[in-house]
Amino acid sequence: MTAQEQRDALTRPLALHDHIQRRLRDALGELPPRRGHPLPAEREEAETSLPQSGARAAVEEALSPLPDDPAVLLRRFARLGIRSHHCFTIRSVVADLPLPTREQREAARSLGRQLTRTGTTVPAVTTGIALLARLGEPEDVPYLSALGLLRPFPRQAVRALDPLDRPAAALVWLAAGTRCEELLPLVRALWARDRAAIRTELVALPASALFIGAENARRIMEATRLPALLADHPSDTALLARAGRLLVQLGASRDQGNNLLSYPDALTLYEHVVTRAGILPPDLDDHATLLSLALDLRSGPAALLDWPAGRRAALLESLGRLLAQPRWAAVADSTEGGAEQRLRAGWIRRTGRRPFTGPATKGRLRIEVVAGDLADRGPVETRILIDGLPVVPAFFARGPAETPEHLLDGGLLRARPAPHEVRLAEASCTEGCCGALYVTIRRDGEQVVWDDWRRPLTMPGGREPAPEPPAYRFDAAAYDAEVARAEADRSWSWPARTVARLIKAELTARPGLLARWDALQGWISSGFDDPDTTVVTFSYAPGLAAGNADGIPLQFRWVIPDDGGPPERQAAAALRRLAEEDPKTYGTVCGGSRERAEELGFCWPDGS
Repeated sequence: MTAQEQRDALTRPLALHDHIQRRLRDALGELPPRRGHPLPAEREEAETSLPQSGARAAVEEALSPLPDDPAVLLRRFARLGIRSHHCFTIRSVVADLPLPTREQREAARSLGRQLTRTGTTVPAVTTGIALLARLGEPEDVPYLSALGLLRPFPRQAVRALDPLDRPAAALVWLAAGTRCEELLPLVRALWARDRAAIRTELVALPASALFIGAENARRIMEATRLPALLADHPSDTALLARAGRLLVQLGASRDQGNNLLSYPDALTLYEHVVTRAGILPPDLDDHATLLSLALDLRSGPAALLDWPAGRRAALLESLGRLLAQPRWAAVADSTEGGAEQRLRAGWIRRTGRRPFTGPATKGRLRIEVVAGDLADRGPVETRILIDGLPVVPAFFARGPAETPEHLLDGGLLRARPAPHEVRLAEASCTEGCCGALYVTIRRDGEQVVWDDWRRPLTMPGGREPAPEPPAYRFDAAAYDAEVARAEADRSWSWPARTVARLIKAELTARPGLLARWDALQGWISSGFDDPDTTVVTFSYAPGLAAGNADGIPLQFRWVIPDDGGPPERQAAAALRRLAEEDPKTYGTVCGGSRERAEELGFCWPDGS
C-alpha cells in the first residue's frame, strides 16, 4: 500500500451502516427519533449536481453494466453528478434492471450487500437497498433493519424488508417511518420486545380508530404478530375486541383498500375474531365492530381475499346469528351515553340486518349502499358488485366508492341510448393527486355493457400494475331493475342525510332560490364532524348569479341541526328560509380570503 493509499484509508468516511450501529449503541435502547437518526455531517458528493431532467439517463449509464466493485459505482456517481436527491430515480432504475440469468442476479445481490454494508453515501446505499428489495434473503434482514432507522432510508428499507420479514419491516415503519403520540407506548413495548407489555399497550390503545389509519393498523398487526398473540390468549376478550377493531380499520375503504389484501394473515385473523366473537360481552362498541366486519365480508375488500369455498359465507352467517341474539340486539336500543354512542346506536338499528339479507335481485350486478359506522366517521359509498365481488377495491383501491347522491340520485348508472362515462370512485386524496376509476356504460340491444375503463396504471403502495378490468355484459332488463331498486332504497340513510338530499334536489330544480341572493349552490350533505347536522354550502360574489362576478367569490357554510322532526318538514323549513332570508345573514364564511371577506363586509373565521 502506498503512502497515499494509507492516508486515504485513514480518512475514508465511515460506512452509513457502521454509523447507524454506533448511534443505536449510544441510544441505550431508546426509540430512534421520528424519521430516523440523522446522517453524518454532510459530505460533498460531486462538484456539480445533475438536473432532474437528465437524472434517469445518468443513473442508467452508471448502473450499466453493474460493476462488481462498489468503488467503481461511487466513481461513476461522482463523475455523473448523481446526488442524494436523485434517490427516487435510482430506485426506479434498479427496479427496471434486466437480470435474466442466475449469474447476473447473484452478482447484483452481491453488489447490493456490499453497498448496504460498506456504502458511505446516500446514493450508494440507496442502490444497495433497491437491489436487495429485488434479491434480498433472510441474512440481509439485520442490515436492512438497521439502515431503516437512518434518514432517509426508513421507507426504502421497509419495502426491501416486507418480502423477507414482515414483523421487522413493521417495526421499522412504526419506530422511524411514522409516529403519533397515541402509538408511542405500544411502539416502546415493541422496541423492547416485551410480549407482556405489547399485549397491555395494544389493548390500551384509544377506542377511536380514526388516528390509526389502515397502513398503521396493518403494521401494528405485523409487528405484534397478532394472530400468535391471540392464540397465546384464547380467552382474552379485551385483546379479541382490539383485534376486531384493527381488522375493521385495516379494511377501511376511506384508506387504501389493498392494505387488507396485502396482509398475509388476514384470513387467519378473520377466523380468530369471528369464530370467537361469542365470548365477547355484548356492548355497543363490539356490536359495531362485528357489524362492520360483516359489511366488509359481504361487499368490502374482505370479499376479495382468497377464501376457501364457502368459508366467507359461513363466517358471515355466523355473525348474523350472533348479532340477532336478543342480548346483542338489545344494546342498540339503549339511549344512554354521549353523542357518539347515540350515533353508533342509530347506525346499528338502521344497518343491523343489511349484510345478512340475500341480494334483492338475481344476476351479475348488485348495488349496495353501505354507510359506515357514524361514530368512526365511516364513509357512505355505493358498492358495485359483479359476480359477487366488489369492483372498486379490485381495480382501484385508492379510496371509497362514490356516494349514492352522486351515482344514484343523478341516475348515472342508468344505461342510456348513448354511451356515457361514469366515475365510480375517487382517490381519498382527490383525483388530481392519485386518480379515479371510470367506466363507460352503454346499451347494446338486449344487453348493457361496461367497458373502456380508465384508472391509474398501478395499484397503491408500489409499482405492481393494476389489474385490467374486462368488459362486462349484463342482461338489460335485470340491469335496469337492479339500478331502479338501488335508486329507490333509502333505508341506509339517517335524518340529517335525508334532509341534505331533499334540500339539494330542490335547489337543483329551483336554482333561483339561491340566485336571488347572488349565490350558487355548493356542497350539501350531512356534517362530517357531526353527522346529525345538515351542511349547506354556497358561493357568493356581487354579480355571481348572472355570470359576471365582481371578483373572487366567498364560500359560505350553513349548519342545520337535526331537530328530531320528520326530514321532509325540516327540509321544507330550510327551503322556506332560503327563499325568504338572505343566507349570507345566517351562514358563516368558510372559504375565499380574509381580504375579500373584509372588502364585502363579512367576518373572516377566527384563527384562520
